[in-house]
Amino acid sequence: QIQLIESGGGLVQTGGSLTLSCTASGSRFYENTISWFRQTPEKAREFVAAASWYGGRTFYADFVKGRFTISRDNTEKTVTLQMNSLEPEDTAVYYCASSTFQFTKDYQNYYYWGQGTHVTVSS
Repeated sequence: QIQLIESGGGLVQTGGSLTLSCTASGSRFYENTISWFRQTPEKAREFVAAASWYGGRTFYADFVKGRFTISRDNTEKTVTLQMNSLEPEDTAVYYCASSTFQFTKDYQNYYYWGQGTHVTVSS
């Protein structure tokens, strides 16, 4: 079992940056893909970025490529999402989640979730 806690959300102006962190506890972190999803009241939960346990590969949604960077530290059991050039459309609750899949965008394949952290980008 893995417990996940997000931190780092907040309010930022358009064009600004935020760094989100996902800290895990429990065993076998290194065997889990950790991903970030986001959700707003108007939209379904959507995939943002993933740091796979397999080969250290990373994956991104098209709408964040070139702006967001995901990284993981298996020793510290953390996954960080560096978000740059933020836009009002990035406003959402961001969740980290874990899966034993090498990679999947389907939130139904993620078994453990954090409580979420709010990101608000003002125009």
